[in-house]
Amino acid sequence: MNAAQADAATAAADLTAERAGVTIRELHDLDEMREACRVLDRIWRPDPGNPLITPELLRVFAHSGSYVVGVERGGRMVGFCLGFLASAGLHSHIAGVDDSVRGRNVGFAVKQHQRAWALNRSITTVTWTFDPLISRNAYFNLAKLGAAPSEYLADFYGAMRDEVNAGTETDRLMVRWELTGEHAVASAAGTPHVVFADDAGARAVVGLDAKPGGSPVVGRQDGDTVLVRIPADAEELRRTAPLLAREWRYALREVLGGLMAEGHTVTGFTRDGWYVIDRHQESQP
Repeated sequence: MNAAQADAATAAADLTAERAGVTIRELHDLDEMREACRVLDRIWRPDPGNPLITPELLRVFAHSGSYVVGVERGGRMVGFCLGFLASAGLHSHIAGVDDSVRGRNVGFAVKQHQRAWALNRSITTVTWTFDPLISRNAYFNLAKLGAAPSEYLADFYGAMRDEVNAGTETDRLMVRWELTGEHAVASAAGTPHVVFADDAGARAVVGLDAKPGGSPVVGRQDGDTVLVRIPADAEELRRTAPLLAREWRYALREVLGGLMAEGHTVTGFTRDGWYVIDRHQESQP
């Protein structure tokens, strides 16, 4: 990493925030931390007795040099992101924007700001977790940002009591975002890491698919490339068909989790909902 890379990342982050119509800045004082916690409460709607995080702890993170930023639009905080220093570099623990700015590429602007922040501190790797059943998040993380899954974590957080995660086991994919790698650099320039299931080749097999009624069916895993489908809207399934959502959770854990445990590499995620796994590549730690 060199100064030119950090400068380019900063310019890309500034442009992305401008296009999204937001200001992203580090937070420092306790009132700002309280407002950030209110933003998190609006997004996740946790049990009042079990907050996601406290203002006091956020202030400790900020004071000790971690990544604590707010997203503002029209003088109002509408998003927040916390990342703390970790063995890999920076671990991005929680990020979210409220409904008023959905669909404006604000999340993308936050990640570009985070990339620039890290590179300006000679940090070249960011990690985070996400629910592998949520299709839009899989596409955002693997395609739009160019991050790469490194580990499947079954029921990582245990039972959670916020309205987003309540009633489901908290399986997560850990991803690594190599900030100076070709996919991250292309992402900053607006070019996503796009893969297509049709390009998988003759030796591709379907490891997980949906039956006509919508339930998961486990297939083959012996090809050079294995395609693993997830539902288009798992969050809606949780609300309308919780037993079916649980079936998908266990099937994905078995297939995607099993392939990753064997050391195979997730090389991308398609726009129409398939993980692409290369059985000839070894995954990176």
